[in-house]
Amino acid sequence: MTTLAAQTHHWGSRRFLGIPEYRRLLATRLASQWGDGLFQAGLAGAVLFNPERHAAPAAIAAGFAVLLLPYSLVGPFAGALLDRWDRKKVIVVANLLRGVFVLGTAAAVGAGLSGLPLYVFALVVMGIGRFVGSGLSASLPHVVPEDHLVEANALATTAGAITAVVGAGCAIGLRALLGAGDGGSGWTTSFAVLGLFLGAFIAGRFKAGVLGPDAVDEPDNAVKAVARGLLDGAKATARTPSVTAGLAALLAHRAGFAVSLMITLLLMRYSLEDFGFLKAGIAGLGEIAVAGGAGILLAGVLTDRLVDRFGTKRTICGALLLTAAAQVGLGLPMTLPTVLAAGFFVIFAGQVIKLCVDTAVQHDVGDEVRGRVFSLYDTLFNVTQVTAVSITATMVPLDGRSPGLLLTAAGLYLAGLAAYLVASARKRQVQHPGLVGEDDRGHPVG
Repeated sequence: MTTLAAQTHHWGSRRFLGIPEYRRLLATRLASQWGDGLFQAGLAGAVLFNPERHAAPAAIAAGFAVLLLPYSLVGPFAGALLDRWDRKKVIVVANLLRGVFVLGTAAAVGAGLSGLPLYVFALVVMGIGRFVGSGLSASLPHVVPEDHLVEANALATTAGAITAVVGAGCAIGLRALLGAGDGGSGWTTSFAVLGLFLGAFIAGRFKAGVLGPDAVDEPDNAVKAVARGLLDGAKATARTPSVTAGLAALLAHRAGFAVSLMITLLLMRYSLEDFGFLKAGIAGLGEIAVAGGAGILLAGVLTDRLVDRFGTKRTICGALLLTAAAQVGLGLPMTLPTVLAAGFFVIFAGQVIKLCVDTAVQHDVGDEVRGRVFSLYDTLFNVTQVTAVSITATMVPLDGRSPGLLLTAAGLYLAGLAAYLVASARKRQVQHPGLVGEDDRGHPVG
């Protein structure tokens, strides 16, 4: 790997796609995330924009809680398995299991089930999906040179997120074709199984052990191995200040984004009106997805260049400031065009921060605990979103028009900026006492 890295100082997407293992890992991600995007959009349409159902803020918050919180309580333990079992096996089996439960969820939607029965099926799909996401992220350093992780991660994450947007768009198209009621929603949701099974097939072509961990240890007592996951992930995160600082920024952004998400869902359902060729309702969610996809694409193109030019610290700080400004300047008018514009900038900035944090975990955390750290990362991500959505649900009006909550979201981004600066100062003190600054890559200099 060292020789390969020495030969490739500046890599483009063609060079990465020339690595068979990376190409296969990327294809697995794309197939899986297309299925994810279609499933989530199909389910959102079934619950939020179904003329046969009613969606209030409390019901939306309950859906987030049931989908994300139970997995968040066990997610870190799943990371222990990613660091002990062949990640190829985990990704293949997880995608196959998800496909089975996607069909169960589609049947529940088609039968008109709501509440806990529906959420249990969806919970399993989303929960097992975290095995796939964490496994793919933890596997990346095994297929590309270490000093090209930023570019490789940007390409994989950006392409995956855009493919998820395409999957969501497919769900909206299928919904228009098959119907917006329970029956049509059920059939629409069922198509997600195609992406998940395809992802399992592609991942199955990896040789055993290629994706890590470096030492595959099938534990005799899986319960004991799983029980150590949370503690191990937390310890590894605490020992890595670059990860701690990045997580503080990312979680603050996720909290502010969750507030905005709840408001946007309600505005699209109950308040916003069509604006020229722009449409409200579920079509508006599709437009938000497109705007977000454009933001994700731009982040994938620019993040490595921004880090090269300004350093990681300035890049993350700038992203948080941009998000706060967009939230106030574009979000507050609460018209369809400004909501879409705000969505673009908020998602762009969030993706920049996420790419920086992903790379810090991949670069600075040892392979023996990387899966547990990514699972802990996912868990904190989910808990933060559910908490913010739930609190917002108690205060937001049904039509979503709440300038105070949008200003609160902007305040959360600024709080994340402060937390990141504090954690970054700790990083310099811990790793390089007495240093007075950074170079243009964000590395401390004295």
